[in-house]
Amino acid sequence: MLAELNKTTPEQNKEHRATLGIWLKSLREERGLSQRDLADLLNLDYYTFISQLETGRGKIPEHRYAEWAIALGQDPRSFVQILLKYYQPSTYQILFDDAG
Repeated sequence: MLAELNKTTPEQNKEHRATLGIWLKSLREERGLSQRDLADLLNLDYYTFISQLETGRGKIPEHRYAEWAIALGQDPRSFVQILLKYYQPSTYQILFDDAG
């Protein structure tokens, strides 16, 4: 019963990732980067990975969070906090919803 309280549905997960993708795209565009430019900055083999993230498919690998933050001109700590909000909303809620 308790396990079900904060569980997200697959539909909610898709919505979260789509919202995050829009945000990632806006950060990229604010920096004046194409998808290929960002892929080059991050040493990615395929720029289509950027497209997948921006359309809500896929996740940034955890071990690359700081690289992405820097490439997008973001403070790594704030960037990861936002990623956590959308990738792991239950964990985010435990860590940050009561903070303030």
